[in-house]
Amino acid sequence: MTDLNKTMDAINELNKTHGVKLSQKGGKMYTQVVHRMEALRRHHGTDFGVETKILVDDGQRVVVQAYITFAQGGVLGSGMAEEIRGQGHVNTTSALENAETSAVGRALASIGLAGGEYASANEMDAVSRKSDAIESNKAEPVAVKKKPLTKQEAEFLAHNEATLDQYTLDDLDKLMANNHTKAIMKSIKEKDIEAYNEFRTLCVETRNKLKEQANG
Repeated sequence: MTDLNKTMDAINELNKTHGVKLSQKGGKMYTQVVHRMEALRRHHGTDFGVETKILVDDGQRVVVQAYITFAQGGVLGSGMAEEIRGQGHVNTTSALENAETSAVGRALASIGLAGGEYASANEMDAVSRKSDAIESNKAEPVAVKKKPLTKQEAEFLAHNEATLDQYTLDDLDKLMANNHTKAIMKSIKEKDIEAYNEFRTLCVETRNKLKEQANG
C-alpha cells in the first residue's frame, strides 16, 4: 500500500487537533514530526523506511540528512537539517537528536506529509540563533572527507546518470532494489557522500517525474 493521499488527509486533520502554532509564520499551525511518523506507520506499516546520515559533527555544527525509502529499495524523499551545539536549551545536550528529528520532518514534507508547514517548528525558531552562533564562532567550513571511487563505481554513476532518463518506472525500481546496486551504492556512500547524495537525488527526481507521467 503506497498511496499517500489518505495519509496526507490524516495529517491535515492532525494539524487541526495537534498542531503547534508558529508565530514566525503568522500564526500558522505545524504538525510535529512524531505525529506525522505515527500516521505514516499507521497507514503504511513497514512499506516505507527512514534512514538518517550524519554529514557533519565537528563539535560545533551538526548536519544530518534523512531519507524516506521503499521497503523493496529506492528513495522516495529526503531532507537535511543543521543545528549549532550549545545554542538554545535543547541543543546544549541534544543537538544531534534535534537535527535528526528536523531532517526526518523535512524528508516527510518532501513526500507531501508536511502537515501545514514545510520547515519544522524548531527550525523556524532556530534561524536567528544559528546565524548569531556561526557569526560569533567564526568557524571555518568543514569539508566532507572523500576517498577515491573505484573504476567500477565511477562507471556505475556515469552510466546511470547518462541513461536514467531512458528508464521506465519499473526499470528504475528494479535498479534500486537490485542487490548489486545496493552494495555499490553503500560503498560510494562511505567514500564520497556528495556523489552518493547527488545520484540519489537524481533518482528521486526521475522517479517522481515517471510517476507523474504514469498517473497522468
